[in-house]
Amino acid sequence: MSDPLVVNDALTAPAALLSWSAVRASGPGGQNVNKVASKVELRFDFGAWPELADDAKARLRVLARGRLDAEGRLFIVSQLTRDQLRNLDDAREKLRALILRALEVPVQRRPTRPTRASKARRLDEKRRTGEKKHVRRGGGDHE
Repeated sequence: MSDPLVVNDALTAPAALLSWSAVRASGPGGQNVNKVASKVELRFDFGAWPELADDAKARLRVLARGRLDAEGRLFIVSQLTRDQLRNLDDAREKLRALILRALEVPVQRRPTRPTRASKARRLDEKRRTGEKKHVRRGGGDHE
């Protein structure tokens, strides 16, 4: 891998942690599919990346739980096009997007209670709906 992966202005994954290989792609492509290794498999050893915070690593591990290999490296595959370099760019972009998602700190939900006014509005609306249905059934006193 020749280039490091620029995630954002503050983070760049070193090229030493990225490795990729090209294999034969499946699917349509005629005779070309049997000759050319255009599918790209990208592996990223994010556990050895000291700049990535531990909580972000944990979120990344959860986000990519189905894409981790036996050594705990992130495994990304791309066979979007018939061109190896474009598939490599696509795999790198998938990895970048996944890391960016892991960097987002989820907002903690603060439990709240409904206000007295909102409870009153809900009950009032329930009462009106019940009266409407009662009238439809013929239980109303109107004529």
